[in-house]
Amino acid sequence: MTDQQAQTPLLDAKGVSKRFGAVVALEDASLTISAGQIVALMGANGAGKSTFVKILTGALKPDTGHVRIRGTERRVGSPAEARRSGLVPVYQEPSLIPDLSIADNLRLGDTPVADFQHWVHELGIDGLHLDDMISALPLATLRILDLARALAVKPDVLLLDEMTAALPTDLVEKVLDTVRKQADAGQSVIYISHRFSEIAEICDRATVLRDGATVGDLPITPGVEEKVVELMLGAVLDKDPTRTSTAAHRPEGMPRVTVRNLAAGTKLQDVSLDLYRGEVLGVVALEGQGQDQLFDVLAGMDSPTAGTIALDGKTVSFNHPADAIAAGLSFVPGDRADGLLMERSVHENIALPQLARFAKWGAIGMKKEAATVKKAIDRLQIDTRAQGEVQRLSGGNQQKVTIGRWIAAGVDTLLLFDPTRGIDVRTKRQIYLLVRELAEQGAAVLYYTSELAEVPAACDRAMVIFNGKVVDVIEAADADEQTLMRAAYGLTASAAVSA
Repeated sequence: MTDQQAQTPLLDAKGVSKRFGAVVALEDASLTISAGQIVALMGANGAGKSTFVKILTGALKPDTGHVRIRGTERRVGSPAEARRSGLVPVYQEPSLIPDLSIADNLRLGDTPVADFQHWVHELGIDGLHLDDMISALPLATLRILDLARALAVKPDVLLLDEMTAALPTDLVEKVLDTVRKQADAGQSVIYISHRFSEIAEICDRATVLRDGATVGDLPITPGVEEKVVELMLGAVLDKDPTRTSTAAHRPEGMPRVTVRNLAAGTKLQDVSLDLYRGEVLGVVALEGQGQDQLFDVLAGMDSPTAGTIALDGKTVSFNHPADAIAAGLSFVPGDRADGLLMERSVHENIALPQLARFAKWGAIGMKKEAATVKKAIDRLQIDTRAQGEVQRLSGGNQQKVTIGRWIAAGVDTLLLFDPTRGIDVRTKRQIYLLVRELAEQGAAVLYYTSELAEVPAACDRAMVIFNGKVVDVIEAADADEQTLMRAAYGLTASAAVSA
């Protein structure tokens, strides 16, 4: 390789723009990355990050601008062409086909099986079989499979869009270590994440987008977080914008939800909890400890193999999600695609749980429906410029729609599974404040999060699940990341049998 070739960026994008009708997704986006670099692509939700990545990897065509690969201008017309050019993405949502097996998905992408299996093992996932169906695997496993599939084709530039957002801490460390090794070997990585700790740990530079344009490119140095936030949002956020009170809620009276010795599937072994009206009870667990089954059972999506559930002291059982909804339990899943009609409008998605009730009211009901939906949109500050289809919204606004649906219907008990996964700091703040407000108005909220720092920001207490059992219950004021992590690994002095 000549000195000039060594100095030529692997990827150089300048002045890229993209519109979707009246919505300007990108206006003037630029990014340059050379061999061996890890560059963070940062910005609030709706800033254009995912659109930019899709243009770079051929999933979308830009309206203007140019993309040069190794100094040669290219119009990447498809993901397959981008892959042949050495640009391989791992998008924010899994791109595996759920109705096919792992092996079938690998064949569709012409992925080397041996290399794929090597990376799956390196990334910390064992026990899978190539004939396993994608639909039967948890979200965190799907993210790892997507990454292993990308690494198996030996990319020159790997683009990771919120790769760690759905992962527990142990798998996050595997991913970060792999990213470092890729850079050490001369490959480049474009890394999209809202976790500043990860950016500071592995990235060389940060390219910042705001309102579809690149507004800064700066080296990662100590204290750079405040500058990045200022570039992203136009102003520095308050240090602690989430808590309206320093005192945690103290449960009183009869619990809204009582769970005793609940077991389900192969992971959930023996979980007991008391969830009161007016409180936010956090759930903390590493991947595969049974938290998925707990929420699925409470939402009526799965049946327990042992244990009981009571609402306001009365034992209940659910045969269908509609039974849980009728009992006042509203579920917001971790995968936004599971909770939305992606090709329908914001209005239709929010109104969906209420259609039967509104239908009884006739023409007057339609006016009430519109007013109710508008109230939810205004309350959550949902960006409705892309009213035609929810899939056109940013990830953060999509998540607001999933929550707004239950706000409009009236919230009694809210089951939130990783509700801030892959969304920006501003939208996280809005969701924290909304959760606190709902609790103060009397709702009961069960809140699983894969980000330990969220517990003191959003919760009153946190119960930690390890090996399918509750091993500790910690007050929010005492729930620092070290304490939670020790408990999540089972390193706690005593096990709790009830929350």
